[in-house]
Amino acid sequence: MAGKEEQPIIIVKKKINAGGHHGGAWKVAYADFVTAMMAFFMVMWLSATLPQEQLGGMAEYFKNPSVLEGLSVATVPGSMGPGGAGDAPVQVFDAMKPPDGDPGDGETEDPAEGGAAPMTDEEIEAQAKEIEKARLEDLKKQLEEAIDQSASLAAFKEQLLLDITPEGLRIQIVDQQNRPMFDSGSFRLQSYTINILNELAPYLQGVPNRLSITGHTDTTPFGGGDTGYTNWELSADRANAARRALVSGGVSMEKMARVVGVSDSVLFDKENPTNPINRRISIIVMNKATEDAALGRNDDPADADAEAGEAPAEAAAETPPAG
Repeated sequence: MAGKEEQPIIIVKKKINAGGHHGGAWKVAYADFVTAMMAFFMVMWLSATLPQEQLGGMAEYFKNPSVLEGLSVATVPGSMGPGGAGDAPVQVFDAMKPPDGDPGDGETEDPAEGGAAPMTDEEIEAQAKEIEKARLEDLKKQLEEAIDQSASLAAFKEQLLLDITPEGLRIQIVDQQNRPMFDSGSFRLQSYTINILNELAPYLQGVPNRLSITGHTDTTPFGGGDTGYTNWELSADRANAARRALVSGGVSMEKMARVVGVSDSVLFDKENPTNPINRRISIIVMNKATEDAALGRNDDPADADAEAGEAPAEAAAETPPAG
């Protein structure tokens, strides 16, 4: 049309730059990484599961590969081939030698094959005794610390004697001249004696060992001996009174293995038979051998003979420690 100006036509062209084929290169690198990690974890798994003998064979193989299949080799000194490998391999040991026994049984007693050598009965018993001895030593240490730290026990420190005997840990509560555990000629406990036993009870309950309680008197005859009640009965009744106090303090009845009275047959102070220290209660945290003898668990005739001689052994154990 004559009266209108013609509009210019504008053409827009977009240039697209192709990325080429380099955009997928990361996939190859990632695949290599995954393969390497898988190989690494396979090596770690094999290291953790293979026996030491086979691991040693593999290590020697990679140091100096052998031309013989399944054999580990070592380089002869002074004879080196290309790359440092020896040109005359020498066999060290058969890396893939199977363990002795039927193939496929999966059992081995060789420590080198990943298993432990079986312990003999003597070794097991010796180890058990060491563990038990350590437990009793630890209990003795705990009681000594409790006596030092407890206000109620510290006042009676001189009357509490602790030592390790062939029967176990022995705790002796002894009389003093002005501080007896019982009324004279009676099995009735003084209030502070009950407190002492109640303080000891949680420690005695905390170990699996059984307890033996023995009552002792001095040589002073019981005043009512004409009725047939003597120091033998008195010492046994005092041992039972101590047992009741321990039970009221938390010791279970099942832990009591032996409660006996021995009168004045086992004196603490033999030089002075009337010394108040001879009047005492002895509590023994028994070791296994003593517990077995007390409960009649010994089936062997030799052990039965030892059990028959238990009283003399106990008397020897009641001898006060030196010093």
